[in-house]
Amino acid sequence: MAGGMIGPGSSRRRYKPMAEINVTPLVDVMLVLLIVFMVTAPLITSGVDVNLPQANAKPVNSDSTPITITVNAQNQIFLQNSQVQLVNLVSTLQQISQNNQDRRIFVRGDSSVTYGDMLQVMATITQGGFTKVALLAKQPDSAPGQ
Repeated sequence: MAGGMIGPGSSRRRYKPMAEINVTPLVDVMLVLLIVFMVTAPLITSGVDVNLPQANAKPVNSDSTPITITVNAQNQIFLQNSQVQLVNLVSTLQQISQNNQDRRIFVRGDSSVTYGDMLQVMATITQGGFTKVALLAKQPDSAPGQ
């Protein structure tokens, strides 16, 4: 015989291709790319560096305590702590603010008050010439009843 027979009794084994994929190099490449993107992303989004000047000016909101208007669940309107009617609201506001229409006014409303009623109070205030009117809301981290 010219060549050896490979059979079941032979001590040699045939080479069988491995059917599994080696993912270790793929994971290594992906981790390197992840690190590169993590390092370069903040550098891309940084803005223009500016050296801002300093000023010794007073804060803009230097006026006295803001005026608070409250609308309770029964649609009663309170200016500070005294109840007023909607028709008298602007005249009472002008007396308290001493005709200073730049005073800040905070409007608080109960959650059961309708949108239309709150809009009517806000419209009355702005028609009276007051421009710095803001709605107040309860902060999410504050305790109930405050």
